[in-house]
Amino acid sequence: MGNFWIAAGAVLPLMIYMGVGLLAKKRYGFTPQIISYFNKLVFGVFLPTNMFYSVYFTDVSKVVKPSFVGFAVAALLLEYIVGFVLVTTLVKDNKKRGAMIQAFYRSNFILLGVPLVENLYGAEAMALPLMLCAIIVPIYNVLAVFTLETFRGGTFNPVKILWGVLRNPMILGAIGGLLFKLLPFPAPESLLKCIKAIAGSTTPFALIVLGASFTLQGAISEMRELVFTVLGRLVLAPAIVLGAAVTLGLRNVELASLMAMSATPCAVASFAMAQQMDSDGELAGNCVIFSSAASCLTMFLWVLAFKNLGLL
Repeated sequence: MGNFWIAAGAVLPLMIYMGVGLLAKKRYGFTPQIISYFNKLVFGVFLPTNMFYSVYFTDVSKVVKPSFVGFAVAALLLEYIVGFVLVTTLVKDNKKRGAMIQAFYRSNFILLGVPLVENLYGAEAMALPLMLCAIIVPIYNVLAVFTLETFRGGTFNPVKILWGVLRNPMILGAIGGLLFKLLPFPAPESLLKCIKAIAGSTTPFALIVLGASFTLQGAISEMRELVFTVLGRLVLAPAIVLGAAVTLGLRNVELASLMAMSATPCAVASFAMAQQMDSDGELAGNCVIFSSAASCLTMFLWVLAFKNLGLL
């Protein structure tokens, strides 16, 4: 019974924050444009500040092991390959293929995964999933561009993609934290105090904005593709990654970080990217909405199962 409440305690706060966002949207009539501004604030200010704070105050060499990072990247690529093969075998519409493959491998690691690890292990454990985010999220973007360009008949431009990755706010935050860390003198205390306050507000604010972003679109016509993709994202993908991780002996915070990477719902950014690159934007949006709703149950069950097995 104790593990039940630990699992509930890890997932329930995330759902409450998103519920607050949904209620605030209804109460105050937030328009899509206002919510878009909130999202820009999250991705342009809060998340990079959180990354800056984590890099500046963490000894990266003690937190991130090259073997663990290598495994995480290999696991992500395996997720991608499985999703690519399954979708291209079962679905013939190229517009749907791009959206579905992206939804299969690309999780909401930052907004839901990192807080999940924090709820399980406390703020002191945040460094590992945040550092992993800085590595995994750019790979998400590269794979997304490659996939969506492929299925709309475009060309894959490595230079353009690399430039886009380097301008990613999370990467800029990490670079800023590293540069300040390398200075021969400490950063001003007043500056660090402000950065700490903003970093501490990141999780609640980001999840409230995510909740306010939810809109229910018609999904009946694409129900088969939607069910397949949501099950792939929340059940098959984490089974692949976590099964391999347990077999290799990964436990506790490392295993929880991989759970954050693989068992969370479709990334919100996948919707915007699918729209911008001529994929099935409606299907991509529905994947985000329905996987986020279903993840309330699936994330709880993953945490509960691994707690009962003594792995977390």
